[in-house]
Amino acid sequence: MYPIEIVAPMKAELTQNGFKDLSSAQDVQDALKAPGTTLLMVNSVCGCAAAAARPGVVRSLSGPKKPSTLTTVFAGYDIEAVEEARKIMAPFPPSSPCVALFKDGELVHMLERHHIEGRSAEMIAQNLQAAYEEYC
Repeated sequence: MYPIEIVAPMKAELTQNGFKDLSSAQDVQDALKAPGTTLLMVNSVCGCAAAAARPGVVRSLSGPKKPSTLTTVFAGYDIEAVEEARKIMAPFPPSSPCVALFKDGELVHMLERHHIEGRSAEMIAQNLQAAYEEYC
């Protein structure tokens, strides 16, 4: 497990932008099965999370449509929460970072790590905004 000193600034990048930090399996179940739209970012210490995923997810919220609930778990730190999120995101394999959009408890859009690596924050924001237009 990563020390809090390492993950705290990376968590803050999302929580300071309205994301709720989920730390238990129950938190994840409650958030992802709630009515409405819920965005979940599985945060990570990797370079593609820092360069593209977190900035892209935050930028995606600047448009007119956005999810009603914003949530995050941190791979390698929020062990129980990440494990539960990955169960709910099946059949997608474990991936971090990744971003999932749920509508009324159903997974409707997924960005896996291979969709994030090598792409810009702007490309990630545009992908998510298109999903928001369709589902939010």
